[in-house]
Amino acid sequence: MPDELLRIGIIGSGLMGIGIAEVCATAGLETVLVKATPGPTALVVAKIRRSVNALVDKGKLDAALAEAALTRLVVTSDRDAVLASDLIIEAVVEDLTTKRALFAALARRLPGEAILATNTSTLRVAAVAEKIRPHRTIGLHFFSPVPAMSLVELAHLPTTDADVVPLAERFVARLGKTAVPVLDSTGFIVNRLLVPMLLNAIHAYEQRLATADQIDSAMKLGCGHPMGPLALTDLIGLDVVYAMAKLLYRDFGDACYRAPALLRRLVQHGELGKKTGRGFYDYAAKPPVPNPNVWELIKLVA
Repeated sequence: MPDELLRIGIIGSGLMGIGIAEVCATAGLETVLVKATPGPTALVVAKIRRSVNALVDKGKLDAALAEAALTRLVVTSDRDAVLASDLIIEAVVEDLTTKRALFAALARRLPGEAILATNTSTLRVAAVAEKIRPHRTIGLHFFSPVPAMSLVELAHLPTTDADVVPLAERFVARLGKTAVPVLDSTGFIVNRLLVPMLLNAIHAYEQRLATADQIDSAMKLGCGHPMGPLALTDLIGLDVVYAMAKLLYRDFGDACYRAPALLRRLVQHGELGKKTGRGFYDYAAKPPVPNPNVWELIKLVA
């Protein structure tokens, strides 16, 4: 069995997959990033190059090291390219059926010591790995933006092989991040605690306790948060927060995870936050201002 995880495969070239690939390559690891959806790989390479060059421009990464990192990175549409990896991380759509199908296809062809990891934020690792590769499947929940965020939740099962967690901890440390091991559970640590706060902020707004910017200012100034909960919901994506809330409520049955009607209506109207230009804030304005459409939806809720 390897002492270190040196060859890393990542499947999924969205925001998370690209970020994970970047930090692996800049940490000196041989990295293969598989584009799981149609389209040219050149666009993915260009995004990573821009991000790495931005670090160089800011003095956070030596130019020679940046170029070396890019030579260690392979971006491809060939899923078989990850089969020689010590660790394969999936960063595909947050859907249990999709993740299980991917891992089942990989597990049949991987060497016995290889580790599979899911970047899920809410699904149980046990559900992803059941009857596939439970002893060598873990959760590695990176946070966005990956290059900037220092936490990785390392979810494991009671039956995880003894060498897997220490190997994963050393891998995360090599990336310059901190692994927090957690026994597998829906939402792990952060989302079990974060989602109720976001939902309560939405409830407060729905009840006209204060405006969006006032609620966010109160939490930033009163609790020392770098971003208010409504702005954070916009950044995460209202659809993502809604999906997390539904999953947590289904698994725990706790009213603190029940999604507010306002959140549901915004998702139905396609106002999903920064990625669509409007959520609790309108991002067409510079700087963003509270989205005036929300008050109309609040009237409907009331």
